[in-house]
Amino acid sequence: MKLKQVLINILSNAIKFTQAPGSVTLMIERTNVFDDQSTLKFVIKDTGIGISEEFLPKIFESFTQEDSGRHNKYGSTRLGMAITKNIVELMNGSISVQSKKNEGTEFTVIVTLKNCEHSEYDSSIINYKDLRVLVVDDEQVAAEHAMIVLDEAGIKADIALSGEEALKMLEVAHTKQEHYNLVLLDWKMPQMDGIEVAKKIRERYDNETTVIILTSFNWDEIMDEAMHVGVDSFLAKPLFASNVIDEFERIARKNNMSLFKEKMRAELSGRRVMIVEDMEINAEIMKEVLAIREMTVDCAKDGEEALSLFKEHEPFYYDAILMDVRMPKMDGLEATTAIRALDKEDATIIPIIAMTANAFDEDVQRSLQVGMNAHLSKPVEPDRLYQPLEELIWEAGGRPESKITYSRIVRKERYPSALFPSASW
Repeated sequence: MKLKQVLINILSNAIKFTQAPGSVTLMIERTNVFDDQSTLKFVIKDTGIGISEEFLPKIFESFTQEDSGRHNKYGSTRLGMAITKNIVELMNGSISVQSKKNEGTEFTVIVTLKNCEHSEYDSSIINYKDLRVLVVDDEQVAAEHAMIVLDEAGIKADIALSGEEALKMLEVAHTKQEHYNLVLLDWKMPQMDGIEVAKKIRERYDNETTVIILTSFNWDEIMDEAMHVGVDSFLAKPLFASNVIDEFERIARKNNMSLFKEKMRAELSGRRVMIVEDMEINAEIMKEVLAIREMTVDCAKDGEEALSLFKEHEPFYYDAILMDVRMPKMDGLEATTAIRALDKEDATIIPIIAMTANAFDEDVQRSLQVGMNAHLSKPVEPDRLYQPLEELIWEAGGRPESKITYSRIVRKERYPSALFPSASW
């Protein structure tokens, strides 16, 4: 409820201070996951009147107004932004603002929340980065919106503005053996509607792809005909990525597609890891633990030294960093922020694992928000350390020859192999 209040307040201000023609956008991204928690970033951007550079630092103060003359025009005391900031900080989150006069304003809210209960099915059984989707809609705005929504969820999508164009794109993809795994078809289109296009897809390509009809109308009147020509399901507009994913997986389960997947892991032998720890005895213990798996270790006694070590070596010199959170001079949160901001090829992808005496306090939330990949509580048991190292190094793109596959997938022939992560069969 409080998060909703925060977003409504910022969005209301954005709309209030944006004159036509203009735009207001809300983008939501899950930037990190740890155990039962997720870090969410909300970005609200408008093309409105903006805020002057002099007034910007006062934006979150109570009863402050850049121009008192606006009170009559816009009816605002600015008390809402002060309350908004307090709510966000009570949630152990952060709020920031960027703005230019007469160009617009952008608010960013970052909070870490507990995940809701998930269904018994693992939503990660399909590698959505390899999923190719074709959106077919004669309304260009609707088609582009669908593509943006899917892209932000990590799903690659192309658009076609007519049934004829869609069939040509499908033909090219089929010839190149780069099949579309899913086609989202608008029902109401001129010349060739969604039902006709679906029928031709099934005639030409059989079950090579999944077909879902999109509509703003009640689809009861066309359900029988659509199912007869080979449509797999229906979705209502406007399109949300979560709805597409849920429906695609429902279709997969309906067609008895069984998958058994564990995360891929990398071999640790020969890896180079940086330990950032101000307590010498703790660093020595960690070195011994990593040496058991034949890893090479460099040590830094604080965040400043860690940043210096990382900067002075070539990209990909280190495979991972084990970062203590609470340290003098520069703590782990500051060091991680600095590393992620570096203009180095590996700065944004190197696995950084946080270590604290308590993995259940606000350190967990803060570490995720600054870009750490995992969080371990001290003392760290060897097995609890090896597994995230193996998985995160693999995900970061470690050396192929030193990877181990811990994955088994079983599928039915209906779904093309491009849907699934690489695996041994």
